[in-house]
Amino acid sequence: MATVSAHVAATLARHISQVFGVMGNGNAHFLNELERTTDAVYTAVRHEAGAVLAADACYRAGGGLAAATTTYGAGFTNTLTSLAEAAQARIPLILVTGEAPRWGRRPWDVDQLALASGVGVRTFTVGRTDSAATTMLAIEHALSYSLPAVLAIPYDVAGLDVGDIPQAPDPLVPPPVAPAGELAVGKVAQIARALVDAERPVLLAGRGAWLAGANEDLGALAAATGAVTASTALARGLFPEQQYDVGVAGGFGADGAMELVHQADVAVVFGASLNQFTMRFGELFSPSARVIQVDLSNVATHPQVGDYLHADAALAARAILAELTALGATSSGWRESVDVAALRQYDAGTGQASDGRLDPRSAARRIAELLPEDRVVVSDGGHFIAWANMYWPVAAPDRMIMIGTAYQAIGQGFPSVAGAARAKPDSTVVLTTGDGGGLMALADLETAVRVAGGRGLAVVWNDRAYGAEIHLYGRKGFAREPMLIDEVDFAGLARAVGAEGVVVRTLDDLVALAEWTRRPVAERPFLLLDLRISGEVMAPYQREVIRVNA
Repeated sequence: MATVSAHVAATLARHISQVFGVMGNGNAHFLNELERTTDAVYTAVRHEAGAVLAADACYRAGGGLAAATTTYGAGFTNTLTSLAEAAQARIPLILVTGEAPRWGRRPWDVDQLALASGVGVRTFTVGRTDSAATTMLAIEHALSYSLPAVLAIPYDVAGLDVGDIPQAPDPLVPPPVAPAGELAVGKVAQIARALVDAERPVLLAGRGAWLAGANEDLGALAAATGAVTASTALARGLFPEQQYDVGVAGGFGADGAMELVHQADVAVVFGASLNQFTMRFGELFSPSARVIQVDLSNVATHPQVGDYLHADAALAARAILAELTALGATSSGWRESVDVAALRQYDAGTGQASDGRLDPRSAARRIAELLPEDRVVVSDGGHFIAWANMYWPVAAPDRMIMIGTAYQAIGQGFPSVAGAARAKPDSTVVLTTGDGGGLMALADLETAVRVAGGRGLAVVWNDRAYGAEIHLYGRKGFAREPMLIDEVDFAGLARAVGAEGVVVRTLDDLVALAEWTRRPVAERPFLLLDLRISGEVMAPYQREVIRVNA
């Protein structure tokens, strides 16, 4: 005989290889079965929020659908910010949690279904006779809608013997949306004709294009049309020919590169939501540009979009390319006529700022020169997000993991390292976090060190403040005291949990990173760089935010 928890664990393990969590009374039966009867890898984290974050990062880094697990009550409520981030970012994951018994709530139970619903997450509650089927429903929901799902196991059901475990079927998920039908086929022809007539075409791709596997198709389309390419922050490195790519569109883009994009007469956008940051608050494209969007949303997502095609990015790109071939189209030659590499250069900074602390631009530039090429960058939220996005190139979109930006949250960094490390076991995982977010996630510094080991590196941008608030409200004359943080010795904290910690006050201090990189992975510890940066240097994207708010 097998218990309800055994049914849940076995069904999950057939579709999920990584589980992250904190053990408690509500998930003890599940974790016991997971460890003893399945091949799933369980990674313990130190805070329940970190369990969801690690599962989230694992998926974003290409590790597939992952699961988090917590107990009921306080264990569950600790996950809510991380669940909200996953929901806002449309990340599929499963949260296996304990639930109140069937006879009613105890003093420490809360309405977990309502709380999950409040952040946009659906709950699937297993019963005595349907535990395997309900588990499959949760998996299908997560994959079909690209959303997290809560799988709740009532306390009095978890250990019940309910018979043999059925063979779980493959999840049913919707097929990709092809540009089929008279209207869609006509729209494909219009897009192809617009690209044929364009003198300065631009292709912009977002995370949806990466998830569709459209990188090679979009590369072929760019080559056929002579288009300059760009990406959103979540799709960096998508286009195969990076010599013609201007990098990230929007506030993270170099001024020269964004001026080039503004010259486009036709821009075709694949799998990107065109949010305010990507669109530079409406100034990315010229008002005279023809902007065409290909996406899976029901309607166009920005007022400047003139033509819209509802379709999978890869299938649409292939259809447009076939139409171009039928038309005998030739390249515009625009991308070969401009020095894209020169236009995407960023300000090198001053080394030391006027207050004597490190210029973050100079530090970011030097760190980029020293980082291992085979890297995954995990970014927490905060003012500092510009520096990695501007100065640290990555090879593909699943190597720039930005957790927290969808929900505007900080404190998401350290546990995310564990998820990325499990997804990319041969790559170096580089965390970029601030001192505020770093302190908030401190419980899982130990998790990052334990899981990533010598493949892990954390860069803490330590400006002794909540930087975004300093730049936005401090300059308006608001009281600065609530925005400040006493300087914390993150290097010392790292050493306390078995890492190597280095305080970086000058560029010369980064020799520690150079030496660490040269050492064999097996012979080096996790490294944390405590960068004592100036709070005077404002990120370009923050200037845009201030301008719009003004």
